[in-house]
Amino acid sequence: MKERQQMNAHLNKEKAVSFLQLVASGKVREAFERHVGPDFHHHNPYFRGDAESLMVAMEENAEKNPNKVFEVKRAIEEGESVAVHSYVRQHPEDLGAVVIHIFRFQDDRIVELWDVGQAIPEDSPNENGFF
Repeated sequence: MKERQQMNAHLNKEKAVSFLQLVASGKVREAFERHVGPDFHHHNPYFRGDAESLMVAMEENAEKNPNKVFEVKRAIEEGESVAVHSYVRQHPEDLGAVVIHIFRFQDDRIVELWDVGQAIPEDSPNENGFF
């Protein structure tokens, strides 16, 4: 039983990363069809909390930023949750932002999503950087 849970958790990490990669590459509807469950909701304060509103916003962003750069730095799983720490730039010359997406899975599908981000400043006194 524990082996199956570990395997599913690993698959959930792969699914979370796949979802984000598809979205970043402009394949937003495919990402939702492949990975999102029927009772999905999210916590982004700029959009209504349903799947359709977020999907439309992601499609608009992909259309506006066709050269988006998305790099996963790490993915961490605990139980039914996966956190993905990534570097996102709207275009290759953009300084970008650090973004953390937290996914909750149920029955191998994403049912809940949180995201937080911080823009990367031009100058920072921290010699360790964001990653």
